[in-house]
Amino acid sequence: MKVRIIIFFISSLIVSVANAQAKKPVKTEPAKPAAQTEPQAKPQELEKASINTLTEHFYKKYVTALRWNDYEVAKDALYDLIMENPQNDSLIFNLAYYYYENQNYPSSVLVSQQLLARNPKNTAALEISAVGYEFMGVPDRSLQNYESLYLLTNNIATLYKMAFLQYDLKRFAECLTSIDILLANKDLDATKVVFNDVENKQKEYPMRVAIINLKGLAVQEHLGDKAAAKKLYEEALALAPDFVLAKQNLAKVK
Repeated sequence: MKVRIIIFFISSLIVSVANAQAKKPVKTEPAKPAAQTEPQAKPQELEKASINTLTEHFYKKYVTALRWNDYEVAKDALYDLIMENPQNDSLIFNLAYYYYENQNYPSSVLVSQQLLARNPKNTAALEISAVGYEFMGVPDRSLQNYESLYLLTNNIATLYKMAFLQYDLKRFAECLTSIDILLANKDLDATKVVFNDVENKQKEYPMRVAIINLKGLAVQEHLGDKAAAKKLYEEALALAPDFVLAKQNLAKVK
């Protein structure tokens, strides 16, 4: 999947650079980091595009390195492409995604921040930045980026992340508000999340189960209402009897 994603962004460059040189602006939407998309242009179409010689050279180097699984060389070629086309946001995002894929989260954040300085509404850059800050252990900055992303996308998974970060940051009133919005969302019951089961194996659970359990924690810690928290843990277990976290939380309040 990694190769397909990266080639998609570089293939998009061929079209965008060619059109820019022909003075025909092209509006492109940034792709999600986890998008599973087939390449929009094939490498052999390169000769048809009126791009400069250096860009063509670096593009061929990049694609060849990917085919041979040499990601360090591919990264070098990507930097060269950016130097030749510094205004192309798809290339810069591709570099941010490269760092993210290779768990170099500080670099992925720095690169995504460059994109956000150009366009604060770049949803792909906001997502990379939010995840990067989270992995770096900077939850407040992660939450800021998720909040900006949610305002632009109204995405249920983004609000879910926000609720957990708000809880971790002890912003309980905000956490409970996010939870109530989630519980009223018509798509909630069709959305799954992954947690470890009683055998410590990953298993999908309805997002509603995790959210109800989180609400129990927030009610217990913020309001000190153990009786209400107990009912919420029991409600979560009624939906998923093997949901370990709710079992553990319920045992603590009995």
